[in-house]
Amino acid sequence: MATICVTFAPGARPDEPVVLYDGHCRFCKSQMRNLLRFARPGALAPVDFQDPDQLARFEGLSHDRCMEAMHLVLPDGRVYRGMEAAVRAVLTRPVLGAVAWLYYLPGLRQLLDAIYRAIAKRRYRLAGRRIAEEGCDGGTCAVHFGDGGAAPPDRASPAGAADARRGRG
Repeated sequence: MATICVTFAPGARPDEPVVLYDGHCRFCKSQMRNLLRFARPGALAPVDFQDPDQLARFEGLSHDRCMEAMHLVLPDGRVYRGMEAAVRAVLTRPVLGAVAWLYYLPGLRQLLDAIYRAIAKRRYRLAGRRIAEEGCDGGTCAVHFGDGGAAPPDRASPAGAADARRGRG
């Protein structure tokens, strides 16, 4: 069920549903590619909310709110977030959509939402992030790492991989 509605900046109303995702997050980018494969081709427009020009199109959605979960914004302004956003995206496919309706069974929805929240909270730790090593813009690393804004070493680099093996990454 849509929990909020947004208004659109002048001339910014989308023609198709928009999925706002964290483009700084490698895990999120990977899962966005998967979601696009499960949705009907051309049914969704992925948008990186970390781009301030993009987020400004959706009045009523803040950066902080988007950091908590993925958002599916429909052209009429309804917004679905988290696991329900993913389910609504999959509902664009007839066969997969029939399975996606299972999300709304009592108990299953609550379980899947809890799993989504746990993963979303730890998403930077799961696969890292796509930002410069000097830290995150606006201190957003502190939200996920509690380190005052400095990004931990990138596990993809040799130094970062060695630190990760020693339990320091």
